[in-house]
Amino acid sequence: MNLFRYLSLRKFEFLIGVLAFVLFSLIVFGSRQLRLSANDALIFSESTALKIHDSINVDELIRILEEQSVDFNEAEFKWATRLMGWRQFRAGNYELSGEYPYEVFLSKLALGIQDPVGVVILPGITESRFVSSVSNRMKFDSTALASVFSDSAFLEEVGVSREELLGRMLPETLLIYWTSSPKEVVRRILREFDDLVVQSYSDEAASQNKTIEEILTMASIVEWEAKLEDEKATISGLYWNRINRRMRLEADPTVNFALGERRRLLFEDYRYEHPYNTYLNRGLPPGPITNPSLSTIIATLRPEQHDYLYMVANPEGGHEFSQTFEEHQVASERWRRWLREQYRIKRSLENAESD
Repeated sequence: MNLFRYLSLRKFEFLIGVLAFVLFSLIVFGSRQLRLSANDALIFSESTALKIHDSINVDELIRILEEQSVDFNEAEFKWATRLMGWRQFRAGNYELSGEYPYEVFLSKLALGIQDPVGVVILPGITESRFVSSVSNRMKFDSTALASVFSDSAFLEEVGVSREELLGRMLPETLLIYWTSSPKEVVRRILREFDDLVVQSYSDEAASQNKTIEEILTMASIVEWEAKLEDEKATISGLYWNRINRRMRLEADPTVNFALGERRRLLFEDYRYEHPYNTYLNRGLPPGPITNPSLSTIIATLRPEQHDYLYMVANPEGGHEFSQTFEEHQVASERWRRWLREQYRIKRSLENAESD
Protein backbone atom coordinates (compact mmCIF):
# COMPACT_ATOMS: atom_id res chain seq x y z
CA MET A 1 0.00 0.00 0.00
CA ASN A 2 2.81 2.35 0.95
CA LEU A 3 4.61 1.47 -2.27
CA PHE A 4 1.49 2.25 -4.29
CA ARG A 5 1.09 5.62 -2.60
CA TYR A 6 4.77 6.37 -3.20
CA LEU A 7 4.51 5.57 -6.91
CA SER A 8 1.34 7.63 -7.24
CA LEU A 9 3.05 10.59 -5.58
CA ARG A 10 6.06 10.29 -7.87
CA LYS A 11 3.77 10.14 -10.88
CA PHE A 12 1.92 13.24 -9.67
CA GLU A 13 5.19 15.09 -9.17
CA PHE A 14 6.33 14.09 -12.65
CA LEU A 15 3.10 15.39 -14.19
CA ILE A 16 3.43 18.63 -12.24
CA GLY A 17 7.00 18.97 -13.55
CA VAL A 18 5.89 18.37 -17.12
CA LEU A 19 3.09 20.90 -16.79
CA ALA A 20 5.46 23.44 -15.28
CA PHE A 21 7.94 22.91 -18.11
CA VAL A 22 5.23 23.26 -20.74
CA LEU A 23 3.88 26.36 -19.02
CA PHE A 24 7.36 27.87 -18.81
CA SER A 25 8.01 27.06 -22.48
CA LEU A 26 4.73 28.66 -23.48
CA ILE A 27 5.58 31.76 -21.48
CA VAL A 28 9.04 31.98 -23.06
CA PHE A 29 7.64 31.31 -26.53
CA GLY A 30 4.87 33.83 -26.03
CA SER A 31 7.30 36.41 -24.74
CA ARG A 32 9.54 35.91 -27.76
CA GLN A 33 6.60 36.11 -30.12
CA LEU A 34 5.47 39.32 -28.48
CA ARG A 35 8.93 40.79 -28.91
CA LEU A 36 9.10 39.65 -32.54
CA SER A 37 5.68 41.04 -33.35
CA ALA A 38 5.95 44.27 -31.38
CA ASN A 39 4.95 47.00 -33.81
CA ASP A 40 7.54 49.51 -32.63
CA ALA A 41 10.65 47.32 -32.94
CA LEU A 42 11.95 49.54 -35.78
CA ILE A 43 10.78 53.10 -36.27
CA PHE A 44 11.29 55.01 -39.52
CA SER A 45 10.51 58.63 -38.65
CA GLU A 46 10.58 59.59 -42.34
CA SER A 47 9.72 57.74 -45.55
CA THR A 48 12.88 55.88 -46.49
CA ALA A 49 13.95 54.04 -49.61
CA LEU A 50 16.50 51.40 -48.67
CA LYS A 51 18.38 50.47 -51.82
CA ILE A 52 20.47 47.37 -51.22
CA HIS A 53 22.77 46.78 -54.18
CA ASP A 54 24.00 43.29 -53.26
CA SER A 55 23.18 40.58 -50.74
CA ILE A 56 24.31 41.73 -47.27
CA ASN A 57 24.68 40.22 -43.79
CA VAL A 58 23.26 41.33 -40.44
CA ASP A 59 26.11 43.70 -39.55
CA GLU A 60 25.91 45.42 -42.94
CA LEU A 61 22.16 45.83 -42.57
CA ILE A 62 22.61 47.35 -39.11
CA ARG A 63 25.13 49.84 -40.54
CA ILE A 64 22.66 50.89 -43.26
CA LEU A 65 19.87 51.33 -40.72
CA GLU A 66 22.10 53.47 -38.53
CA GLU A 67 23.04 55.63 -41.52
CA GLN A 68 19.33 56.17 -42.16
CA SER A 69 18.82 57.16 -38.47
CA VAL A 70 16.32 54.35 -37.89
CA ASP A 71 15.27 53.94 -34.26
CA PHE A 72 15.95 50.34 -33.08
CA ASN A 73 17.81 48.30 -30.47
CA GLU A 74 20.91 46.70 -31.99
CA ALA A 75 21.27 43.87 -29.45
CA GLU A 76 17.60 42.95 -29.71
CA PHE A 77 17.80 43.24 -33.50
CA LYS A 78 20.62 40.67 -33.59
CA TRP A 79 18.66 38.41 -31.23
CA ALA A 80 15.67 38.58 -33.58
CA THR A 81 17.76 37.66 -36.62
CA ARG A 82 19.21 34.64 -34.79
CA LEU A 83 15.80 33.51 -33.58
CA MET A 84 14.28 33.78 -37.06
CA GLY A 85 17.32 32.29 -38.76
CA TRP A 86 17.86 35.19 -41.17
CA ARG A 87 21.54 35.75 -41.96
CA GLN A 88 21.46 37.28 -45.45
CA PHE A 89 19.28 40.00 -46.93
CA ARG A 90 18.60 40.38 -50.63
CA ALA A 91 19.30 43.23 -53.02
CA GLY A 92 16.33 45.42 -53.77
CA ASN A 93 14.43 48.64 -53.24
CA TYR A 94 12.47 48.72 -50.00
CA GLU A 95 10.09 51.60 -49.28
CA LEU A 96 9.67 51.98 -45.52
CA SER A 97 7.90 54.41 -43.21
CA GLY A 98 6.48 54.30 -39.72
CA GLU A 99 6.82 51.38 -37.31
CA TYR A 100 7.64 47.72 -38.07
CA PRO A 101 7.84 44.49 -36.03
CA TYR A 102 11.00 42.42 -36.43
CA GLU A 103 9.24 39.53 -38.15
CA VAL A 104 7.74 41.78 -40.85
CA PHE A 105 10.86 43.86 -41.50
CA LEU A 106 13.36 40.99 -41.47
CA SER A 107 11.20 38.69 -43.58
CA LYS A 108 10.66 41.45 -46.16
CA LEU A 109 14.38 41.96 -46.72
CA ALA A 110 15.43 38.32 -46.30
CA LEU A 111 12.86 37.11 -48.86
CA GLY A 112 13.51 40.06 -51.20
CA ILE A 113 9.92 41.35 -51.12
CA GLN A 114 10.91 44.66 -52.64
CA ASP A 115 8.78 47.62 -53.69
CA PRO A 116 8.70 48.68 -57.37
CA VAL A 117 9.94 52.07 -58.51
CA GLY A 118 8.01 54.36 -60.82
CA VAL A 119 9.69 54.75 -64.20
CA VAL A 120 8.36 57.66 -66.26
CA ILE A 121 8.85 57.43 -70.02
CA LEU A 122 8.31 60.79 -71.66
CA PRO A 123 7.14 61.18 -75.27
CA GLY A 124 9.29 62.66 -78.01
CA ILE A 125 12.67 61.89 -76.45
CA THR A 126 15.94 60.77 -77.99
CA GLU A 127 17.56 57.40 -77.42
CA SER A 128 20.21 58.95 -75.17
CA ARG A 129 17.62 60.74 -73.07
CA PHE A 130 15.55 57.58 -72.75
CA VAL A 131 18.62 55.65 -71.59
CA SER A 132 19.57 58.36 -69.09
CA SER A 133 16.10 58.88 -67.58
CA VAL A 134 15.29 55.18 -67.19
CA SER A 135 18.69 54.09 -65.86
CA ASN A 136 18.56 56.89 -63.25
CA ARG A 137 15.62 55.04 -61.66
CA MET A 138 17.11 51.56 -61.86
CA LYS A 139 19.99 49.61 -60.34
CA PHE A 140 21.79 49.24 -63.69
CA ASP A 141 23.76 52.08 -65.28
CA SER A 142 23.16 53.89 -68.56
CA THR A 143 25.90 51.95 -70.38
CA ALA A 144 24.13 48.66 -69.70
CA LEU A 145 20.82 49.98 -71.04
CA ALA A 146 22.43 51.65 -74.07
CA SER A 147 24.00 48.33 -75.07
CA VAL A 148 20.54 46.79 -75.47
CA PHE A 149 19.84 49.08 -78.43
CA SER A 150 22.85 47.70 -80.30
CA ASP A 151 22.46 44.06 -79.22
CA SER A 152 21.63 42.34 -82.51
CA ALA A 153 20.75 39.04 -80.83
CA PHE A 154 18.29 40.75 -78.51
CA LEU A 155 16.75 42.78 -81.35
CA GLU A 156 16.27 39.58 -83.33
CA GLU A 157 14.72 37.91 -80.29
CA VAL A 158 12.10 40.65 -79.81
CA GLY A 159 11.56 41.00 -83.56
CA VAL A 160 12.30 44.70 -84.07
CA SER A 161 15.08 46.69 -85.68
CA ARG A 162 17.14 49.25 -83.81
CA GLU A 163 15.26 51.99 -85.69
CA GLU A 164 11.93 50.60 -84.45
CA LEU A 165 12.98 49.95 -80.85
CA LEU A 166 12.96 53.54 -79.59
CA GLY A 167 9.63 54.20 -81.31
CA ARG A 168 8.09 51.35 -79.29
CA MET A 169 9.20 52.74 -75.94
CA LEU A 170 5.62 53.81 -75.26
CA PRO A 171 5.38 56.90 -73.03
CA GLU A 172 3.74 56.09 -69.71
CA THR A 173 4.56 55.48 -66.05
CA LEU A 174 5.48 51.91 -65.20
CA LEU A 175 6.06 50.23 -61.83
CA ILE A 176 9.19 48.11 -62.24
CA TYR A 177 11.37 46.28 -59.73
CA TRP A 178 14.61 48.20 -59.17
CA THR A 179 16.78 45.10 -59.63
CA SER A 180 15.34 44.27 -63.08
CA SER A 181 17.92 43.94 -65.85
CA PRO A 182 17.99 46.34 -68.83
CA LYS A 183 16.57 43.64 -71.10
CA GLU A 184 13.77 42.87 -68.65
CA VAL A 185 12.82 46.56 -68.58
CA VAL A 186 12.81 46.85 -72.38
CA ARG A 187 10.80 43.63 -72.71
CA ARG A 188 8.27 45.01 -70.22
CA ILE A 189 7.85 48.21 -72.24
CA LEU A 190 7.56 46.23 -75.46
CA ARG A 191 4.79 44.13 -73.91
CA GLU A 192 2.96 47.34 -73.00
CA PHE A 193 3.34 48.55 -76.59
CA ASP A 194 2.08 45.23 -77.93
CA ASP A 195 -0.95 45.27 -75.61
CA LEU A 196 -1.90 48.92 -76.09
CA VAL A 197 -0.96 49.45 -79.74
CA VAL A 198 -0.32 46.28 -81.74
CA GLN A 199 -3.21 44.25 -80.35
CA SER A 200 -5.58 47.22 -80.34
CA TYR A 201 -4.86 48.92 -83.67
CA SER A 202 -3.22 46.46 -86.09
CA ASP A 203 -6.53 45.59 -87.76
CA GLU A 204 -7.48 49.25 -88.12
CA ALA A 205 -4.11 50.02 -89.68
CA ALA A 206 -4.42 47.04 -92.03
CA SER A 207 -7.84 48.27 -93.15
CA GLN A 208 -6.04 51.39 -94.39
CA ASN A 209 -3.32 49.30 -96.09
CA LYS A 210 -0.81 50.49 -93.52
CA THR A 211 1.38 48.62 -91.07
CA ILE A 212 1.93 49.44 -87.41
CA GLU A 213 5.52 50.30 -88.33
CA GLU A 214 4.34 52.89 -90.86
CA ILE A 215 1.87 54.37 -88.39
CA LEU A 216 4.57 54.49 -85.73
CA THR A 217 7.08 56.18 -88.05
CA MET A 218 4.59 58.84 -89.11
CA ALA A 219 3.43 59.33 -85.51
CA SER A 220 7.01 59.97 -84.42
CA ILE A 221 7.22 62.87 -86.89
CA VAL A 222 3.87 64.24 -85.70
CA GLU A 223 5.08 63.95 -82.08
CA TRP A 224 7.99 66.28 -82.75
CA GLU A 225 5.98 68.63 -84.97
CA ALA A 226 2.84 69.11 -82.87
CA LYS A 227 3.12 71.44 -79.92
CA LEU A 228 -0.64 71.44 -79.30
CA GLU A 229 -2.64 68.28 -78.64
CA ASP A 230 -5.58 69.36 -80.81
CA GLU A 231 -3.30 69.85 -83.84
CA LYS A 232 -2.02 66.27 -83.95
CA ALA A 233 -4.78 64.90 -86.19
CA THR A 234 -4.54 67.97 -88.45
CA ILE A 235 -0.78 67.59 -88.90
CA SER A 236 -1.20 63.86 -89.40
CA GLY A 237 -3.75 64.50 -92.15
CA LEU A 238 -1.43 67.00 -93.82
CA TYR A 239 1.47 64.55 -93.97
CA TRP A 240 -0.74 61.71 -95.21
CA ASN A 241 -2.04 64.09 -97.92
CA ARG A 242 1.55 64.61 -99.06
CA ILE A 243 2.23 60.88 -99.08
CA ASN A 244 -0.95 60.18 -101.06
CA ARG A 245 0.00 62.84 -103.65
CA ARG A 246 3.53 61.41 -103.91
CA MET A 247 5.00 64.64 -102.61
CA ARG A 248 8.06 64.67 -100.38
CA LEU A 249 7.13 64.90 -96.72
CA GLU A 250 9.57 67.78 -96.18
CA ALA A 251 9.21 67.37 -92.43
CA ASP A 252 11.67 69.46 -90.43
CA PRO A 253 11.81 66.94 -87.54
CA THR A 254 13.37 64.35 -89.84
CA VAL A 255 16.18 66.80 -90.65
CA ASN A 256 16.68 67.50 -86.95
CA PHE A 257 16.93 63.76 -86.37
CA ALA A 258 19.44 63.38 -89.20
CA LEU A 259 21.56 66.21 -87.76
CA GLY A 260 21.34 64.75 -84.27
CA GLU A 261 20.01 67.92 -82.64
CA ARG A 262 16.76 69.83 -82.34
CA ARG A 263 17.22 73.48 -83.28
CA ARG A 264 16.02 76.01 -85.81
CA LEU A 265 17.17 74.74 -89.18
CA LEU A 266 19.39 76.67 -91.57
CA PHE A 267 19.07 76.64 -95.36
CA GLU A 268 22.05 74.32 -95.79
CA ASP A 269 20.59 71.82 -93.30
CA TYR A 270 17.87 70.88 -95.75
CA ARG A 271 20.55 69.65 -98.16
CA TYR A 272 22.17 67.35 -95.61
CA GLU A 273 22.37 63.92 -97.20
CA HIS A 274 20.90 61.35 -94.86
CA PRO A 275 18.33 58.52 -95.23
CA TYR A 276 16.02 60.34 -92.78
CA ASN A 277 16.07 63.69 -94.58
CA THR A 278 12.57 63.81 -96.08
CA TYR A 279 13.44 66.94 -98.06
CA LEU A 280 15.73 64.77 -100.21
CA ASN A 281 14.05 61.35 -99.96
CA ARG A 282 10.46 60.46 -100.82
CA GLY A 283 8.13 58.53 -98.58
CA LEU A 284 8.50 57.77 -94.90
CA PRO A 285 11.98 57.64 -93.32
CA PRO A 286 13.48 54.22 -92.49
CA GLY A 287 11.99 54.21 -88.98
CA PRO A 288 10.66 56.30 -86.10
CA ILE A 289 12.64 59.37 -85.06
CA THR A 290 11.30 59.29 -81.48
CA ASN A 291 8.74 57.56 -79.26
CA PRO A 292 5.24 58.95 -79.88
CA SER A 293 2.56 58.95 -77.23
CA LEU A 294 -0.55 56.79 -77.57
CA SER A 295 -2.64 59.88 -78.37
CA THR A 296 -0.27 60.77 -81.21
CA ILE A 297 -0.39 57.22 -82.57
CA ILE A 298 -4.20 57.32 -82.56
CA ALA A 299 -4.21 60.78 -84.20
CA THR A 300 -1.92 59.41 -86.91
CA LEU A 301 -4.11 56.38 -87.41
CA ARG A 302 -7.22 58.57 -87.54
CA PRO A 303 -6.09 61.76 -89.32
CA GLU A 304 -8.30 64.76 -89.82
CA GLN A 305 -9.82 64.79 -93.29
CA HIS A 306 -8.89 68.04 -95.06
CA ASP A 307 -6.94 69.35 -98.08
CA TYR A 308 -4.04 70.99 -96.26
CA LEU A 309 -0.59 70.46 -97.73
CA TYR A 310 1.43 73.19 -96.02
CA MET A 311 1.91 74.59 -92.54
CA VAL A 312 4.01 77.20 -90.82
CA ALA A 313 4.39 78.10 -87.15
CA ASN A 314 2.27 80.85 -85.63
CA PRO A 315 2.83 83.11 -82.58
CA GLU A 316 0.39 81.07 -80.46
CA GLY A 317 2.69 78.03 -80.48
CA GLY A 318 0.70 76.14 -83.09
CA HIS A 319 0.57 76.22 -86.89
CA GLU A 320 -1.23 78.00 -89.68
CA PHE A 321 -2.37 75.52 -92.31
CA SER A 322 -2.74 76.15 -96.06
CA GLN A 323 -4.07 74.26 -99.06
CA THR A 324 -1.96 75.96 -101.72
CA PHE A 325 1.65 77.01 -101.93
CA GLU A 326 0.60 80.61 -102.57
CA GLU A 327 -1.40 80.68 -99.32
CA HIS A 328 1.56 79.12 -97.57
CA GLN A 329 3.92 81.84 -98.83
CA VAL A 330 1.65 84.54 -97.41
CA ALA A 331 1.42 82.75 -94.05
CA SER A 332 5.18 82.22 -94.00
CA GLU A 333 5.80 85.93 -94.57
CA ARG A 334 3.53 86.77 -91.65
CA TRP A 335 5.55 84.39 -89.47
CA ARG A 336 8.86 85.92 -90.62
CA ARG A 337 7.61 89.43 -89.90
CA TRP A 338 6.57 88.35 -86.41
CA LEU A 339 9.98 86.79 -85.79
CA ARG A 340 11.77 89.92 -86.98
CA GLU A 341 9.64 92.00 -84.61
CA GLN A 342 10.50 89.71 -81.70
CA TYR A 343 14.20 90.01 -82.50
CA ARG A 344 13.84 93.80 -82.67
CA ILE A 345 12.12 93.92 -79.29
CA LYS A 346 14.76 91.64 -77.78
CA ARG A 347 17.62 93.83 -79.10
CA SER A 348 15.90 96.95 -77.80
CA LEU A 349 15.59 95.46 -74.34
CA GLU A 350 19.20 94.29 -74.35
CA ASN A 351 20.40 97.75 -75.43
CA ALA A 352 18.28 99.40 -72.72
CA GLU A 353 19.75 97.12 -70.07
CA SER A 354 23.32 97.85 -71.21
CA ASP A 355 22.87 101.67 -71.10
